[in-house]
Amino acid sequence: MQHPGTHARAGIRYQPDEKPPFLLTAGLGLQLAILCISGVVLTPAIVIRAAGGAEGFLSWAVFAAVAVSGLTTVLQAVRLGRFGAGHVLLMGTSGAFIAVCVTALAQGGPALLATLVLASSFFQFIVSSRLSLLRRVLTPAVAGTVLMLIPVTVMPIIFDMLGDVPEGFPASAAPLSALVTVAVILCIALKASGSLRLWAPVIGVIVGSLVAGGFGLYNTGLVASSAWIGLPAGDWPGLDLGFGAAFWALLPAFVFVTLVGAIETIGDGVAIQRVSWRGPRAVDFRAVEGAVAADGVGNLLSGLAGTVPNTTYSTSISVTELTGVASRNVGVAIGVIFILLAFLPKALALILAIPAPVVAAYATVLLAMLFVVGMKVVLQEEIDYRSGLIVGVSFWAGVGFQNGVIFPEYFGGFAGGLLQNGMTAGGLVAILMTLFVELTAPRPSRVELEFGVEALPKIREFLAGFVSSGGWDKATADRLDAVAEETLLTLMGQGEAGAGEGQRRLRLTARKEGGGARLEFVAAVGSENIEDSMALLGTGPVEAPDEHEISLRLLRHLASRVHHQQYHGTDIVTVHLDAVGKRSP
Repeated sequence: MQHPGTHARAGIRYQPDEKPPFLLTAGLGLQLAILCISGVVLTPAIVIRAAGGAEGFLSWAVFAAVAVSGLTTVLQAVRLGRFGAGHVLLMGTSGAFIAVCVTALAQGGPALLATLVLASSFFQFIVSSRLSLLRRVLTPAVAGTVLMLIPVTVMPIIFDMLGDVPEGFPASAAPLSALVTVAVILCIALKASGSLRLWAPVIGVIVGSLVAGGFGLYNTGLVASSAWIGLPAGDWPGLDLGFGAAFWALLPAFVFVTLVGAIETIGDGVAIQRVSWRGPRAVDFRAVEGAVAADGVGNLLSGLAGTVPNTTYSTSISVTELTGVASRNVGVAIGVIFILLAFLPKALALILAIPAPVVAAYATVLLAMLFVVGMKVVLQEEIDYRSGLIVGVSFWAGVGFQNGVIFPEYFGGFAGGLLQNGMTAGGLVAILMTLFVELTAPRPSRVELEFGVEALPKIREFLAGFVSSGGWDKATADRLDAVAEETLLTLMGQGEAGAGEGQRRLRLTARKEGGGARLEFVAAVGSENIEDSMALLGTGPVEAPDEHEISLRLLRHLASRVHHQQYHGTDIVTVHLDAVGKRSP
């Protein structure tokens, strides 16, 4: 039986709904803010400098990015309605958008970038509201492939920045400062343990900047001329509402990266729940939907403010697991500190003054790790030959299109150059191949019924036909029948509180799976998770269990595995039965 265990997680000092002392909350919030502020600031710096943007716009974009990151970090923690995860999920600028943002700035300037970010943000709201429906298309194979292609599209830009040194400076300044940065980051990351490893990028950038400063590359004048408190020197860039050819050519790429950001947020929304509670719990996908919706709010605000998009940072998950403090108050503290830092230009100037070779070295390590994250996403579920073929073909198609070697005379100008971006091209191939597999797969048996005990006779009739077509014996038919009945009764028990909220529907899908069968119940029910309820059941006898508990106990006995995914308005319960028998000849 696969369900959460009954042993408490060691090391959790404060759960999300608990309040640690103020000094502990403030201290952890400050630590995480300092740890991540360089990444929040350097991403827009990389984008704008690579595109040759003005320093005034850079100042504004950094201010807006830090402020938006702070606001959305608070939103993730406090969870307003359907917006926010209710957990410590730090928000910051997204490195995945570097390539498309550079292209947008080069082709249309800051106003076009702002419009594209604003338009693509609405797709995250769609993903959040339809997460249960998109789970078959936005698979780990698709998400991982696109993540692996991001470094492929960005690294040429980063490599150009490695040698970006003004005239009159020693030729060795760039390689020495870049090599020292990479060496320090890698040495600490490879050999250190605990909290020191989390500080590896920050320490590497500081040491690299000191080396660059010895050559005179560190821009001390920018720091000296910046005010201690105030607004940025630049102005809001506005929006480009002309919707010209450049907008329509780049919008698909922005949508793809937005979907990748949503998938990354889904992963972080699941991971933070794994490390935030003392007792194991089933993943609450309503919190995951809230995390994606808050991510959409962040991108919406980023577009309105005229800066690069943001996403969740996995660093907050590592720090939560390391410290054992998962209180929402820590997330609020991080957000407030970010907002305060946005109005401290001198503090932000310390980061903006970092020389381009040091920034490029930092980004090289970051993107290398992003490639590995993509590999892990692909492998997070058992990979078969179909998903392996999708990943392999899509990745190399993306590499080929990015380098302009796949029939450029035919595809170079297609849809305004849409396929010239390797991430877009590879992602499109992955999605099309996934849709082909899904659409051509054998159709499962399916029936839709009214949600209630009166559906049992029709469910039995439906399962009898399924068993007959599969050639399984009577014992299997009886077991399937019992599992379906107890699952339905359990779902009805979960939904009793909302019984008067209108007529609900139940969709039951049955398909063969290896030597067994899988039943999937999709219904609109209550708020209690079946996996958690089963985990709380004792193993000994109970004097007088109620009907709801009896159904849970029977389901735990009959089924091989039970998985309950809860979304806003939809519950999906998947029941697996292994090694069912065949009918005797």
